[in-house]
Amino acid sequence: MSLAIIHSRALVGVEAPAVSVEAHLANGLPSLALVGLPETSVKESKDRVRSAILNSGFDFPARRITLNLAPADLPKDGGRFDLAIALGILAASSQLPAEALDAVECLGELALSGALRPVQGVLPAALAARAAGRALVVPRANAEEASLASGLKVLAADHLLELAGHFNGSAPLAPYQAQGLLRRSPPYPDLAEVQGQLAAKRALLVAAAGNHNLLFSGPPGTGKTLLASRLPGLLPPLDEAEALEVAAIHSVASHTPLDAWPQRPFRTPHHSASGPALVGGGSRPQPGEITLAHQGVLFLDELPEFDRKVLEVLREPLETGHIVIARARDRVRFPARFQLVAAMNPCPCGYLHDPGGRCRCTPEQVQRYRAKLSGPLLDRIDLHLTVARESTSLHAAAEPGQDSASVAAQVAAARQRQMRRQGCTNAVLDLPGLRRHCALKAEDQGWLEQACERLNLSLRAAHRLLKVARTLADLDEQEAITRAHLAEALQYRPSSAGG
Repeated sequence: MSLAIIHSRALVGVEAPAVSVEAHLANGLPSLALVGLPETSVKESKDRVRSAILNSGFDFPARRITLNLAPADLPKDGGRFDLAIALGILAASSQLPAEALDAVECLGELALSGALRPVQGVLPAALAARAAGRALVVPRANAEEASLASGLKVLAADHLLELAGHFNGSAPLAPYQAQGLLRRSPPYPDLAEVQGQLAAKRALLVAAAGNHNLLFSGPPGTGKTLLASRLPGLLPPLDEAEALEVAAIHSVASHTPLDAWPQRPFRTPHHSASGPALVGGGSRPQPGEITLAHQGVLFLDELPEFDRKVLEVLREPLETGHIVIARARDRVRFPARFQLVAAMNPCPCGYLHDPGGRCRCTPEQVQRYRAKLSGPLLDRIDLHLTVARESTSLHAAAEPGQDSASVAAQVAAARQRQMRRQGCTNAVLDLPGLRRHCALKAEDQGWLEQACERLNLSLRAAHRLLKVARTLADLDEQEAITRAHLAEALQYRPSSAGG
């Protein structure tokens, strides 16, 4: 047979579009042409494949070889197509039965010896192969990751010769059995380890229950970072679909092995991070920190120290739950449904209103410091809390607070009520949902409007205040929002937050 078609997968963002590797042998002077918009690394596969075939004991056809990677308008890069190209040449030259390759998809880079090397982004390809009803052939180093797609038949090999024996029928490979190597989840830090800070713990409970964004403000050493690191342990566990989505993102970003799967991500970028590092980018778009925090928590410490332009790019994903990276030839969409937790000092030195009088910042310096954060960005943060300094006694006999497990149980119950009522968390309620599920009595509505006017809150901030009140009612197991819930929600909004 002079024509063979091998199924493979490209990698575009966190998606794995299908690619057909077509190998055709024709009479003429020996040559090898590779078409289908290949990048440099794909073009170089010709030499890798030739050496791998010869060093594996096969004949490399001395004919005119044409390799087409279809669809032709989809850019292809990386060494992920090496294996498919080699198998296509062997099938087209009748050294392997072409019909045995119809029901599989192949990914893998070839060494010159014919050994298989791992590639990135295997999990999205595994999920797509499962949806297509085909088995997936991968290097053994990628097999555990591919096995996360339950129900998928994974064939793992270390060398091209192993696959040749399988497809020839002389030495069939057994389907790979998952070893559970990527399912070791370290425990989250416990909330009970935080001394005092009852108001901040209450804010964490509310944020976790309604999926609200949270801003801690306070002097250094008050436990803002300590509190933020406890939030993932309060959130409900990921379901299988969410866990696979998170794992696929980290697979694309080459963060293997996936040590924390299936835990919620907790990302803490440094304040010197650039815009592309935060939102993603590059000539070949890669996910940034907001995508790596998808279905988890993004913690921004020292918030005003981030470049203002970098922070402003958070506004769109905070509303939409995704980010679109536009390039001249294409647009790549990355998911970014994260929960933002930020921390900041009240002034440049951090000791504004300190009882000891340590602050030496002028009003102008404080104003410039706070002006680094725009009103529209602050409007998108539902809960604003000042974290006060606790006792500095190392032996303070503070009562032990609730541990993460007991708080997580309250969060889970509140979220179940939200899912039964509206099918989503309170933080992502749209305007019709807000009107339907956050209706107030006439007197409470008037009271709230007066409070918003007095605090100079924008309409967006007022809507978010209602969502927080809805979460407080859910925590109290009440269907109706009362004035007490509105009053507590107002305590989490600063005045003049902006527009």
